[in-house]
Amino acid sequence: MTETPSLPAMPPSFEQLGLPAELLATLAEVGYETPSPIQAACIPHLLAGRDLLGEAQTGTGKTAAFALPILARLDLSSLRPQALVLTPTRELALQVAEAFGKYAHHLRDFHVLPIYGGQSMVIQLRQLARGAQVIVGTPGRVMDHIERGSLKLDGLATLVLDEGDEMLRMGFIDDVEWILEHTPENRQTALFSATMPTAIREVARRHLREPEEIHIRAATSTVAKIRQCHWLVRGVDKLDALTRILDAEERLDAAIVFVRTKIGTEELADKLAARGYAAAALNGNMTQGLRERTIEQLKNGALDIVVATDVAARGIDVPRISHVINYDIPYDTEAYIHRIGRTGRAGREGVAILFVAPRERRMLKTIERAIRQPIEAIALPSREDVSTLRISQFKQKVLDTLANPDAAPSFFVDVIDEIIEENDLDPREIAAALAYLVQAERPLRIGEENPQPEPVSMARRYDRPPREEIFTTGAPRERAPRPGREEILTRRGAFTDSKLQRYRIALGRDHGITPKEIVGALANEGGIEGRFIGQIDLFDDFSTIELPASLSADLLAALGRILVRYRPLGIRPLDKNETLPARRFQASGPRRDERPSGKPRTRPAGHQGHESARSFSPRSEHPGTSAGKKHAKAWGKHPKKK
Repeated sequence: MTETPSLPAMPPSFEQLGLPAELLATLAEVGYETPSPIQAACIPHLLAGRDLLGEAQTGTGKTAAFALPILARLDLSSLRPQALVLTPTRELALQVAEAFGKYAHHLRDFHVLPIYGGQSMVIQLRQLARGAQVIVGTPGRVMDHIERGSLKLDGLATLVLDEGDEMLRMGFIDDVEWILEHTPENRQTALFSATMPTAIREVARRHLREPEEIHIRAATSTVAKIRQCHWLVRGVDKLDALTRILDAEERLDAAIVFVRTKIGTEELADKLAARGYAAAALNGNMTQGLRERTIEQLKNGALDIVVATDVAARGIDVPRISHVINYDIPYDTEAYIHRIGRTGRAGREGVAILFVAPRERRMLKTIERAIRQPIEAIALPSREDVSTLRISQFKQKVLDTLANPDAAPSFFVDVIDEIIEENDLDPREIAAALAYLVQAERPLRIGEENPQPEPVSMARRYDRPPREEIFTTGAPRERAPRPGREEILTRRGAFTDSKLQRYRIALGRDHGITPKEIVGALANEGGIEGRFIGQIDLFDDFSTIELPASLSADLLAALGRILVRYRPLGIRPLDKNETLPARRFQASGPRRDERPSGKPRTRPAGHQGHESARSFSPRSEHPGTSAGKKHAKAWGKHPKKK
């Protein structure tokens, strides 16, 4: 490989790079004056048809670095695919396709097509049949079309691998190599990656022909545009801390809040929305249409906060994003760099805030070493500070409204006069009532918020008086009556003498459900005591359970609507003619007779014990009984073969 060092100085304009007039006109219209370092280094080599290995951080302008030379070399008279760009995520594929369309504004008969999983295959087949010069897609869906024969790459001239390290992290490298092997050998190949791990270099060695190496150390310059700080989690709930920070940041326009799990995005987004913020979740469980709509709402200002996971946020480039908040600290430094790269893009300034628990200080030090600079500690704004800021903003909003002659028509003045005359009220009292209505979801004093009740943690559950206080006062503790207690007791009495019958539940191991969750849902929400619940068997996409045969149709319908893991149980009596899988208690993975000989079955990550690989009966769960002791002794063991 030949290596080209980073250019110390950029050329004065794009004209010196040899781009055609149509592209130069578009660049002038969108406001691009001078090329970025990655663009200045890559465009000449790609225009000359050389292979290229580029190392540059996200947000440095590398999309234009490969899109502009591809557009310059296209044969617009032909609609067959001439360039293929592989991206790790759907969001990034859409972003790259959008960039191609923007740069090709003055190119007649140009077509770019994004193809990715989650979109209708029929639509993509129809669009591929019409033809497109540039295809942008994710590896899995590109492979599908190559195998179908709907994507023909015999005329491919250029192939670009974008975010190579992210493809490696997401497990797409084997798919990428398969695609490379199904493309013409004389193609031009460009590989871009924020880092260059060994596996990426091996791909370059096998599939690139004497590539030019471009190293743009833009991490520090990109980071320099981002104010990075951290808050040490202590003494205050993280959600309370987040709302204070959101309110105290005066220059906040829009923000991405990163959490680790998909469920966490939904929970946090719901809690923020309950506090009056325009917030929504963004995760891999959402349909592609909903994800695209969420990003569009963030762009046009309908949303101010998106709570996202790392993968879901890849490829988001929204100019409004002024803040990135790491609500959960990332697992590695690369994820942190990718996260904060959502702000401070293309020279804009941004703010990145990191929440660090005491046990996570080691990860903080690791991140600081990776970015080669300390991350400043910040103090949490006090409630008084936030309240003062909210009141100031509210006053300014009122004054701005009064200054706008169209904002207070005489109609409202007449309505207020009628309220004063009919009720003999002071105008200040009416103004106060209106202010309360306007700020009800977001009180001016943050101590007044009334958010949705949060799940009780184990620490809170056992936050009770010392034992001596409980047993020495002489007075029994009083508990508030449980809502619907009488109805639950009535249900229990309806089938105490009934025989058990097997029922089918529409949730199984593939949905992540556990027997304990089924028992808890039926006992707490359905009013069925554990002693009336028999054996539970988990299968891949459904489960079976023994319950009293005398359950009424109304009760069954109510049980079927109970949500477990955000899905209804969907319970119904098991049909006598319904056959069950032969190997009911097989753990995740292929059956023994389907696995290659000599290869042991691998255990899924995070799997604990063998709960999903056996039957379960709640009547044997209690450790205080003899059956419970036997059950605990045998917990996690496979049943012996007879």
